[in-house]
Amino acid sequence: MLSAIIVAAGSSRRMGFDKLFAPLAGKPVIAHSLHAFEKADCVGEIILVGRSQQVAELQAFVCASGSNKVLQVVEGGEHRQDSVRAGLNVLTSRVEYVAVHDAARPLITPDQITRVFRFACQHGGATLAEPITDTLKRADANGFVSVGIDRERLYAMQTPQIFSRRLLEDAYAAVVANKLLITDEVSAVEHLGGKVFLVSNDQPNLKITFPRDLSLAECYFAQRPGL
Repeated sequence: MLSAIIVAAGSSRRMGFDKLFAPLAGKPVIAHSLHAFEKADCVGEIILVGRSQQVAELQAFVCASGSNKVLQVVEGGEHRQDSVRAGLNVLTSRVEYVAVHDAARPLITPDQITRVFRFACQHGGATLAEPITDTLKRADANGFVSVGIDRERLYAMQTPQIFSRRLLEDAYAAVVANKLLITDEVSAVEHLGGKVFLVSNDQPNLKITFPRDLSLAECYFAQRPGL
């Protein structure tokens, strides 16, 4: 069975307000992320991880939404990796694969989730990723261009990131043992020496980080059929 850990424990510091409950296409941002995983047939259960002061609000939201898959709402930690570990700690024994998704990526679709899961089953780990198309430069300490970076085969990591349960748990055990600070699950598996398949994505899957991102996401939703 595939379990999804949806991480909703960020501080929204760069946003200036709680982005997860910001209105987007007639619903809160978080509702879109949850809906996609509810509708994905490959997902058996959902663990929602939130900030300590918001757990009760998230529980009430889940109850009101009529979710059939959210098993628990648990308290996250100081860093993203702490929140993911909190989700891993409450997985049921039936879970064989784990998807980790940022709640602030509301444009995710059930088809994308299913596609990443299919590759994770083949390779042990897979992530949605967007090919880099911009010209990349590295800056020196004074802010001047120092060197260009070849963008061939460069990808921006997205979520969901899906792994076999054993691989992800082993990777996080290594993170704790080596006192590492990581930004995503791909990084954790990399440190363990594991390989992760990149599922190329050409569809919008932006992470709501700044107020302008809400306007962009609104435009994308307006172009989707059936909304």
